[in-house]
Amino acid sequence: MADPQKLRERPPFPAFFALTVGLLAETSGCVSAPSPLTPHASGSVGVPHAGVQTDAVELKKGRSFLRFRPHSRNYWGRPGLVRALQEATAAVDKSIPGGKPLLIGDLSARYGGKIRGHHSHRTGRDVDLLWYVTTPSGVPQNNPGFIRIGSDGFARVQETGEFLRIDVERQWLLVRELMLSPHIRVQWMFCSRDVEAVLIEYARARGEPDQLVWHAESVLLQPGDSLPHDDHIHLRIACSQDESVRGCAGGGPYWPWLPELPRLGALDDSLLTEIATDDPLDTVMDESPNPSVTRGAVSRAQPPAEG
Repeated sequence: MADPQKLRERPPFPAFFALTVGLLAETSGCVSAPSPLTPHASGSVGVPHAGVQTDAVELKKGRSFLRFRPHSRNYWGRPGLVRALQEATAAVDKSIPGGKPLLIGDLSARYGGKIRGHHSHRTGRDVDLLWYVTTPSGVPQNNPGFIRIGSDGFARVQETGEFLRIDVERQWLLVRELMLSPHIRVQWMFCSRDVEAVLIEYARARGEPDQLVWHAESVLLQPGDSLPHDDHIHLRIACSQDESVRGCAGGGPYWPWLPELPRLGALDDSLLTEIATDDPLDTVMDESPNPSVTRGAVSRAQPPAEG
């Protein structure tokens, strides 16, 4: 009988290679798209800037939000993200009645991939959220579209010359609802440092729990490789537990307060023995109707003998 300890140290190459490839595929999720070679890949597949998606849900018009581009085809995302947006905006409306609908920018194409104007937004995990805004005196207004908020919380509308200010009460509540949503795990909320400072200052003044404020300070970030995001929040969600083993990867840190991702269980001695002693090439040759052809194909794959 084979010694499991020796097998653990160095299993035969064909079985070791197959085992290694299989484990890497299951744990890393680094695949480019679902295909016959990667049938396990589904949902959000790949990283946000190089991936696709399956089983997406469309974000249709709602009472508490509007699509910034009503006829765009890029309003498809992960089911949890779509539901979180619907519920978070509805919660803002219920908590602070009398406001205007939130304008929501691009999510992803139905099957993912590159869309115009974005480096990411390819796997259904990204969405652009424009600001809730009011007049300087506090009357809610419709956002005219990607207006840039300064350090004082105000923005000048180029077309009209009027000033609007960020509705910090509604904006913070939206951030809070998204972070606490049971349907998503917030990975990043890209926005400018000025807007982050305004939101965090308000959250502290409001008496929000220290842990919640810490979470917000962690996920709110001005990106270093693009525009400062002073005209919207770019929300990105982390891979779900199921998607993490079906091809979803990357996009940022998986924060310590999020639910733990599945771990690969330890392989026991009997399974290691079975893997190490089962050479798939033997099965191929035994089942081939023309073993000589199969062996020839295998022999051609070997390095030529010296001589």
